[in-house]
Amino acid sequence: MKKIILTLSLAILFTGGAFAQPGGLHLRSESVLVLDAEQGRVIYGKKADKIRPIASITKLMTAMVVLDAQLPLTEKITIKSADVDRIKNTRSRLSVGSRLTREEILLLALMSSDNRAAAALGRTYPGGTKVFVKAMNNKAFELGMGNSLFVESTGLSSRNVSTARDLAKLVKAAYSYEMIRKCTTTAVHSVKLPHQKRSLLYKNSNSLVRRGVWDIDISKTGFLKAAGRCLVMYAQILGKPVIIVLLDSWGKNTRIGDANRIKKWMEKHRHSI
Repeated sequence: MKKIILTLSLAILFTGGAFAQPGGLHLRSESVLVLDAEQGRVIYGKKADKIRPIASITKLMTAMVVLDAQLPLTEKITIKSADVDRIKNTRSRLSVGSRLTREEILLLALMSSDNRAAAALGRTYPGGTKVFVKAMNNKAFELGMGNSLFVESTGLSSRNVSTARDLAKLVKAAYSYEMIRKCTTTAVHSVKLPHQKRSLLYKNSNSLVRRGVWDIDISKTGFLKAAGRCLVMYAQILGKPVIIVLLDSWGKNTRIGDANRIKKWMEKHRHSI
């Protein structure tokens, strides 16, 4: 029953509605959606239905599938060679053999976007990675994400695709998970591994979270050459919950600049949007 209610509410929130755009907002991200999270009203949109690779925004879906399965968060998980990135050969400070709790691995996957952590979450799902990916796509269907496809749990594959509108649904759903809210907005976290003399310091991949100048409830960044730089957030602006989705932003700091431009634009046009 809860699944039916959530699906219906998301459908009502995200269908129809003209873009309310007073003007003066120039963004560099190729696809954008700014949404009133309470009313489902589109505040600003730009190519919101174009299907694009989403990089590590994928990890929000990974987290929801893990939490839906109610797997023990205190269970120790060992990083294995199967978790090493063979797609893009990205690095990770979680060496093969590292053992952490599922909760800590979830935290590292979400806050610092560690790919081995996300791969381990999928691998240790009941039935393994293939069953996990199927569960990801089933969850997308449940949320009404009709233009989305997931092929793995990290976001390293450019075949993980979605739209800004679909990702707004994902962020809206992710907000209902306390653990995801906590993990994605943790600024820094230190990890002490048995074979390491010193603790490893992990930082949130979103500088807006690290600086603490925004009131952010959900945050996730992503980057692939095929996807550009991506950012999704559930944040409080003018005392109201707003979902921001920025996809395919080229330039190291462009997505952060776009987020700040959106916030200033909303504050300037508070009486007309």
